[in-house]
Amino acid sequence: MNAIIEKEIWEELKVIRRELGYIKEHMVDVDTVLTQEEERILDESLREFEEGEATKLEDFEKELRK
Repeated sequence: MNAIIEKEIWEELKVIRRELGYIKEHMVDVDTVLTQEEERILDESLREFEEGEATKLEDFEKELRK
């Protein structure tokens, strides 16, 4: 293979590797993205917790054992 072409290929690979590294660092974890429905449920749960309407896990477990 021509030395010039080989050098161009190596340079292009370096660029691709840098870009891939950037993409990996900035990629969003799909498990951390909420759907609109999940976000609505979370907001409702937080509101209930802040207003003291949430049930303690201990109380919930006691109720389940009855």
